[in-house]
Amino acid sequence: MSKKKRIVIALGGNALGNTLPEQMKAVKITAKAIVDLIEEGCEVVVAHGNGPQVGMVNNAMIALTHEDADQPNTPLSVCVAMSQAYIGYDLQNALREEMLNRGIENIPVATMITQVRVDESDPAFSAPSKPIGKFVSAEQAKMMEEKFNYVMKEDSGRGYRRVVASPKPVEIIEIGTIRTMVESGDLVIACGGGGIPVIRHGNHLKGASAVIDKDFASCLLAKELDADFLIILTAVEQVALNFGKPDEKWLSDVSLDETEKYIKEGHFAPGSMLPKVQAAVDFAGSKKGRTALITLLEKSRDAIQGKTGTMFHI
Repeated sequence: MSKKKRIVIALGGNALGNTLPEQMKAVKITAKAIVDLIEEGCEVVVAHGNGPQVGMVNNAMIALTHEDADQPNTPLSVCVAMSQAYIGYDLQNALREEMLNRGIENIPVATMITQVRVDESDPAFSAPSKPIGKFVSAEQAKMMEEKFNYVMKEDSGRGYRRVVASPKPVEIIEIGTIRTMVESGDLVIACGGGGIPVIRHGNHLKGASAVIDKDFASCLLAKELDADFLIILTAVEQVALNFGKPDEKWLSDVSLDETEKYIKEGHFAPGSMLPKVQAAVDFAGSKKGRTALITLLEKSRDAIQGKTGTMFHI
């Protein structure tokens, strides 16, 4: 019997919805696409983003401080942990149900609350850029800056949002446990929202006020698990050059050298497609035989068969 392909899937926000009811519906669709890959004979590990969700948790915790003056503000690292747990709760139940509906009864599903170490000297801490939470007015933004020491920035004429650091992941703290679970045949959900950002102080792990990009965390997870594929799911079927322009060109199969050239030419938007492409290049170039794919959730089965998506290879 041939060895199963090991795949790490990085789910984008569109796979989870923006509210609790939306998430309940979205994870059912997401589960179908993931179980499709399991039926293809793949061994799957799931990572996911948490942009809307961590913002919602953060806003709820701020509202609590308004109701109770003795209630301290909740650190962002704790908000990330909360979002990991409730996203994992919905996702693991949807995956279990979908597998049972298809007669797959021998694959346990579990969420690992995952801490990811970042470097205290990462330059991202001095230049916060990752928006989280809802849009607020200039007056509300000023109040949040003064009361909570948040960094607030105007966003494309839509209002102000909190921005936080987005440092690169250095180490997945629970990787040993994740690896053991995967090796025993579990379907593991890990590194949710890029992982809970922590800084090591001796033996102590201190939560950091940051959000780690889930694509870079998924890349590190895939490398640590010696995966064959990293599939980054997003809102488009393929990566494009000159996206949205008359000379738009969709990419299906690109070498790392070609991709590096396209990155230098500025084809991919920072904070959007660029980190996905950078993570894909990092993984595909890390070891011979590793492949990265970027595609739509609904097209993941076709992508793994080489029928669609953008494939990155040495």
